[in-house]
Amino acid sequence: MNDSNLSSLVPDRAVNLAAARTRHGDRVDLMLRALQVGDPVADAVIAEFDALGRSARTALQRGLTEGRASVPEAPPAVDALLAHAEAVPGWVSPELLDEGDRTSLAVPPHWRGLAFAGGSLAHTYRSPAIARLLVGTGRLTSTAPRRLAETGLWNASVVLPGGLRQGAPGYVQTVQVRLLHARVRASAMAHGWDADRWGVPINQADVARTWLDFTVVPFTFLQGVGYRLTEEEQSRLYRYWWYVGHLLGLDEEFFVGIEDHVQAGELLDLLDSTSAAPDENSRALVGALFDAAATNLAAVPQSPMNASGWRDLLNALAGRYHGEAAPALGIEESPVTAVLPLLAAGEAKARRYQLQVPGAVAEAVEDGTRAFRGIIAALGGASAAYQDHVTAP
Repeated sequence: MNDSNLSSLVPDRAVNLAAARTRHGDRVDLMLRALQVGDPVADAVIAEFDALGRSARTALQRGLTEGRASVPEAPPAVDALLAHAEAVPGWVSPELLDEGDRTSLAVPPHWRGLAFAGGSLAHTYRSPAIARLLVGTGRLTSTAPRRLAETGLWNASVVLPGGLRQGAPGYVQTVQVRLLHARVRASAMAHGWDADRWGVPINQADVARTWLDFTVVPFTFLQGVGYRLTEEEQSRLYRYWWYVGHLLGLDEEFFVGIEDHVQAGELLDLLDSTSAAPDENSRALVGALFDAAATNLAAVPQSPMNASGWRDLLNALAGRYHGEAAPALGIEESPVTAVLPLLAAGEAKARRYQLQVPGAVAEAVEDGTRAFRGIIAALGGASAAYQDHVTAP
């Protein structure tokens, strides 16, 4: 199938298809189909929420925390979602779930924060379609600090030991995030979203991008500061996030079998190379994000820099990671760029020490576990938008 044949079948947002097909072959067809598919299981639950109200929401929440068997009276769509969430695929490792995402837990907190903002979320906003949808909610540019905190809460709950076990916070919140995606999808379509141009809102390709934004993207970002993963750490990371992909409702054809940055990078290139350049919505989101992230980093006890200093470092690191896309994202040139090689050399040395000294990685994981639990505690029990959506009347 050539590009002219596809033109009437795929959204206008898909660009450079001939070049992509040369590099990725039939995977392009998977991506094109994904642009037109949402999440039928979650979408059906949203329809039940609207039709049945509180009873459907209560059944869903109880089923998530106490198990599907606790709600035999659950309406059909809620029951189907609970069944999907509880059907643990055979490729899920129980040992990994018990231990948590040790690869992510071992990253020093300041580097983790920089990679999260400058790598993960900024990359999400590179997609004009995603940026348009997010700006359309009227939330992320005006309340970036809260949204940054909410995403951090979800991430912390997911990576902690046991966090993805049935009924645990990471498990529950991931399905809640999946349902919020479905709600945003339904709302956008009801308010005139141009699917012919932009594809289905939060489609399967967009969810795949999100999955990459918590795996290959932040750790490729960290490679730029000298923090490199071993082959074993990469395999653990991806195998752990396979289950996150399942709970998010992502087609396993996208992720099962990916075990290293090279394989993940191929999927990342497919999605990035067929997406248009960032636009004004992307820039608005990145600007608000970087302001919030720099303020948060400066507020950490004994922070070595003020918000302006952290913003300069964030611009330098993100500018190098995003390369040619950085100006389109509104990432400013930074006076810190010249010293990045020195920072990277120092971090690479520290990383080698961590890998060579017995017990050093385990100690870093313990430190990371305490830090992530601190993130959860710092929110003081405040609920996130994805939680409110399920529990609200």
